[in-house]
Amino acid sequence: MDYSGSILQTDVMTSLDVEKIRADFPILSQKVHGKDLAFLDNAASSQKPQQVLDATNNYYKTQHANIHRGVYHLSQVATFAYENSRKKIQKFINAASEKEIIFVRGTTEGINLVASSYGKDNVKAGDEIIITHMEHHSNIVPWQMLCKEKDAKLQVVPINDDGEMIFEELEKLISEKTKLIALAHISNSLGTINPVKDVIELAHQHNIPVLLDGAQAVPHEKVDVQELDCDFYTFSSHKVYGPTGIGVLYGKEELLEKMGPYQGGGDMIKSVTFEKTTYNDLPHKFEAGTPDIAGVVGLAVAIDYVESIGYDNIFQHEQELLKCGTEALSQIDGLKIIGTAKNKASVISFDMDGIHPHDIGQFLDNDGIAVRTGHHCTQPVMDRFNVPATTRASFSFYNTKEEIDRLVAGLIKVKEVFS
Repeated sequence: MDYSGSILQTDVMTSLDVEKIRADFPILSQKVHGKDLAFLDNAASSQKPQQVLDATNNYYKTQHANIHRGVYHLSQVATFAYENSRKKIQKFINAASEKEIIFVRGTTEGINLVASSYGKDNVKAGDEIIITHMEHHSNIVPWQMLCKEKDAKLQVVPINDDGEMIFEELEKLISEKTKLIALAHISNSLGTINPVKDVIELAHQHNIPVLLDGAQAVPHEKVDVQELDCDFYTFSSHKVYGPTGIGVLYGKEELLEKMGPYQGGGDMIKSVTFEKTTYNDLPHKFEAGTPDIAGVVGLAVAIDYVESIGYDNIFQHEQELLKCGTEALSQIDGLKIIGTAKNKASVISFDMDGIHPHDIGQFLDNDGIAVRTGHHCTQPVMDRFNVPATTRASFSFYNTKEEIDRLVAGLIKVKEVFS
């Protein structure tokens, strides 16, 4: 197959030294079943550069203490590292204030926090919440739970055969009963990049707040929450080359101020008596207990790393990998790509006639190729396209044309064995 149009063979790539980047990721040099690892499951979780590993290790070796509570040197050092990371993340997504940056365990907890806190105060019986048909379970289940508790209704915007949200149907669903719209910035299973700015503008015409699930967007494109004018935005560290177990919820300050706490405990209080508790100021009101300090420090370094590469370079490289992979996989008889949106991130989900995705995944693993198989926590998407599951290859800036070659060769062998 001819990949002469790949970005890996064009002048654009001169600004992105992929081999040098790969050298920063120790895990990419290992063998799996005696074969070089080709890690193509970045939509699930990305690998970590040595700089992030060093930062988290150094924190535990030289800086660890609990934060916000100690007057001694190590506690002051750890507190500075934690809060300085908050400032870095504020600038990273261009929040208006560091008070708008809440540390959570990940995107899932960020959504649950908004559903629990904002939803509890603003949704009542008969109200409606709008999501789309392409949402991750993390952006479905919390709203279902809230609707059940409040006797509200969940409305779902349908998607077309390309995996794109039908904007006109969203317009029809909006009413005076709509209290929130929550949708993915980018779909994890289809790769669809949603027209989120248009959604936000439409919602705000009706004074409806919008939450964006940014888990799949932040690794691939620059996010500016003020430019988007979203009301809430949440993402996970582990998908943007940082540690697991830590994430960010952005919320507009005026909304966060009105919201009650999500959890009770240390650090989210000013004073406690048996008669009354006074809650802390933002952002600490939403950060009960000892946080993942090392994770926050590691996330800040991951952000430094991504920004050193540059989002323009990342987007161009990944888009060319997407184009190359889409063209190559489309030539395999019996393979159907699920999700063909015009505006799409570097995710290719596909189905192969008569071959279960789990068999494909296990076969590819024997060749050292890591892909995701299953419903990708988007079972309604699988139902929409009438498939039980798909195989998904998702690309990062450290992936190469040669890894796409290996994927294609592996799928051809799969077809030969199982046909």
